[in-house]
Amino acid sequence: MKILVTGSTGLVGSALVPKLKASGHEVIRAVRRPTEKPGEVFWNPESGDVDPARLSGIDAAISLAGENIFGRWTEEKKTRIRDSRVVGTRLLADTMAQMEPKPRLLVIASAIGFYGDRGAETLNEDSTAGNGFLVDVCRDNEAATASAADSGIRVVKLRIGVVLSAKGGALEKMLTPFKLGVGGKIAGGDQYMSWIALDDVVGIVEYALANESLSGPINLVAPNAVTNLEFTKTLGKVLSRPTIFPVPALGLELMFGKEMAGETLLASTRVEPKRLIESGYSFKYPTLDGALRHVLDKN
Repeated sequence: MKILVTGSTGLVGSALVPKLKASGHEVIRAVRRPTEKPGEVFWNPESGDVDPARLSGIDAAISLAGENIFGRWTEEKKTRIRDSRVVGTRLLADTMAQMEPKPRLLVIASAIGFYGDRGAETLNEDSTAGNGFLVDVCRDNEAATASAADSGIRVVKLRIGVVLSAKGGALEKMLTPFKLGVGGKIAGGDQYMSWIALDDVVGIVEYALANESLSGPINLVAPNAVTNLEFTKTLGKVLSRPTIFPVPALGLELMFGKEMAGETLLASTRVEPKRLIESGYSFKYPTLDGALRHVLDKN
């Protein structure tokens, strides 16, 4: 397939693009600088600039672009988080809907933030949206695909959980204190973490490209969500380090702000990959211990 990828230099994109190429696909990277290089196309979601002619012949687009959600949520930061997803998704969907011949597939990166802070409630793709800023961002981003879906393009919305990788994301930020033996649970530790190994994220994207029965929201999480306390103990075991230094909720709220800490680090989201399991996808790393040992090379 000929596949357009936005956000190709991020955590997921950096792993996905080489895998797609190795599988025989032609990858076109969307970049934010003017370019005439083969394999690249300029786009600027804020100004609405993209050249449909340069996209001619693509079979699919994978949208991974988005401002990092970590950091203090100023109003400016929140605007960047939202617009970097919603505006870009809408531009891509509208452009694809107007193309002839039309691409067959649009895949977008959403998040399990769609469900909000739900305690121990078990959630799947049929569950309703929660409440909060990230919920609104996820819901608006998914809704921005409407023009593509209405034009007959298959749309897959990847609700991604906590991606485990030593090269980026939440786990990378945890490694230094845990390796130093000063890691510990966050607040009470009873909040659920729905996680997934980076290799499975890449595998599921490839699976979605090939499996035409998949459309709509798909939860990208491993089958075994764990509490933060379970995650902490497992990471400590894999690293052979103690985990006796808890991080108080107040400290996180002071550092990141109450809204950001409450919707991310302190939130509890227990999600299951119902549609992937029903479709027959086989997870490479279904257990946390196995996933951590793989990504940290501790086998």
